[in-house]
Amino acid sequence: MRTDPSARDLPDDLALPLVTGEPWWYWLGGRPALDLVNTRRERWRRRVETLVTPADLGLWLERAGVMSEAADIAVTPEVLAEARDLREAIDACVTALLDGTPSPRGAVKRIDSWLKFAGARPALLLDPAGVPVLGERGEGHSPRRALGAIALDAARMLGDPGERARVRVCASDTCSARFYDRSPSGRRRWCSMRTCGNEAKARRHRARSRVTA
Repeated sequence: MRTDPSARDLPDDLALPLVTGEPWWYWLGGRPALDLVNTRRERWRRRVETLVTPADLGLWLERAGVMSEAADIAVTPEVLAEARDLREAIDACVTALLDGTPSPRGAVKRIDSWLKFAGARPALLLDPAGVPVLGERGEGHSPRRALGAIALDAARMLGDPGERARVRVCASDTCSARFYDRSPSGRRRWCSMRTCGNEAKARRHRARSRVTA
């Protein structure tokens, strides 16, 4: 189950590197590909890694809803490294999109290389009578299958003009959250009005008050 989607600033005295990043995950991206990108916190400053261990990645994939708790393959250090590389490839394309520059060829190829894991996977199963039947493995049966689903989400987001147009980065100077704008007007500026949006409103109010004074 996902945690409450609220962004929290990282404390200045936070001990780095983290032992586990789980307390600092947030779910404001609006889609799995951007939630994965947001597991690197403070891209504007300390670039804090929150997918610290293989166990972190396994738990994150479960909470993101792309891997089952009953997955039959464990996350390994190799898969953790691959997941981080996929994350940075997605962000490289998102950053290029927001900057109006061409996406890096290597980043596109890395995302594309994961799409083979997003397709159907056959499985030989037993029916209630114990008779073998040919079926399909569930989408969340392994970490690589889960990451393939995230890569497919990224490919759909980056490869469709209408979806590309709704990719955003939070307008706050002290937030690097990437998000997908699902607002009807398509003019959302903040990752969350409860956090960055309210902080911006408070700063504007204080500035007006100083001018008036």
